[in-house]
Amino acid sequence: MRLDKFLKVSRLIKRRPLAKQIAEQNRIKVNGQIAKPSVNVETGDEIEITFGQTVVTVKVTSVKDHVRKEEATTLYEVIKEEKINRDE
Repeated sequence: MRLDKFLKVSRLIKRRPLAKQIAEQNRIKVNGQIAKPSVNVETGDEIEITFGQTVVTVKVTSVKDHVRKEEATTLYEVIKEEKINRDE
């Protein structure tokens, strides 16, 4: 499944165009590599997303085309969430 679609289905990012835009700004990494929106996501991949001053790292536990809102969090597990201090 495409990265931008996975982020929308898992509700990590609410809209697919927004997921695409964030990926095009080099703010998403898959398995340590900067990822484009079209990168294929598979079970076991680690996705690192930079939201402003927060970096969230998740591990993909399952890939499904459609899930209910309540089941969205079963598609991934949060490995770490950290704040970035940008006082430079």
